[in-house]
Amino acid sequence: MDTSNLDTPMRMAAFDRVRGLNEVHDHLTATELQPGFLFRGERIPLVNPQRGIFKPHQMRFLLSIKTVFPKPGGKVWYDDQRDIQRQIFYGDEAIDYAFMGKNPDAADNRWLKEAYENQIPVVYFLGIAPGRYQALLPTFISGWDGQALKARITFGPNPEKLAPPSDSAERRYALRTVKQRLHQATFREAVISAYDGRCAFSGLPEPLLLDAAHIIADKDERLGHPVVTNGIPLSKIHHAAFDAHLIGIDPDFRLHVSDRLLGQNDGPMLEALKQLNGRNIRLPGRAKDHPDRDRLAMRFERYKSVA
Repeated sequence: MDTSNLDTPMRMAAFDRVRGLNEVHDHLTATELQPGFLFRGERIPLVNPQRGIFKPHQMRFLLSIKTVFPKPGGKVWYDDQRDIQRQIFYGDEAIDYAFMGKNPDAADNRWLKEAYENQIPVVYFLGIAPGRYQALLPTFISGWDGQALKARITFGPNPEKLAPPSDSAERRYALRTVKQRLHQATFREAVISAYDGRCAFSGLPEPLLLDAAHIIADKDERLGHPVVTNGIPLSKIHHAAFDAHLIGIDPDFRLHVSDRLLGQNDGPMLEALKQLNGRNIRLPGRAKDHPDRDRLAMRFERYKSVA
């Protein structure tokens, strides 16, 4: 097989597959990644489950890199999430990616170098929780240091095009976009995990139907942090009602339904919302994950002023 001529169309097929997965899933797991992608009737992998740097033998250049989110022993994984992803959140234009092992001439590390020298777009499967990934593309190897045993990574400013960032401004813009996406994804995963995948209002046990609602909006620089104690998992309709201040939560975790809703009579969905009035929210198992009472108090004052 002539990998030189087929690399580009194979890469396009792989990228189309990943874009399609991103449209359907908030995050990717082995279930979505294992089937790979189809190219001219042949099934080709997207990743190597055992290694972080992957080039299919059918392709000339590197296809994907991966960072696994480890599960710490004795602690819940999201207790560490800010440390593990610190360089992305505090980076400016680029981030580091560690070589495999200590030999810069090992095949995996040479693939990084070749992608760097040829400006090859790749997919970065970035771990956001154990076994869960955000697929970021296009990603570029923008530096390779054999002595430091690491590569530099930058992101394309336009996810639909495969051009690398052309200057510092585009590199900063692209990394800022990744930070925002990572912020949303890790916050959602941590909050829903803390509540065992259930809506805090209704107990709905389907994570795919849940959002991570902020108590204090993330635009608030002082209290809007993406931490579990500033989040509550809610189904779509409960999230909408909470954001519209039609339902409030007091600092004792009790639910309040606005007079606007209580005064209406229009079917079982509305009745289910009205029946929440006076109930307590479902709390996570760990006390350290409970909603922050001070944040709830601030949010509840806003609810009372609107309701």
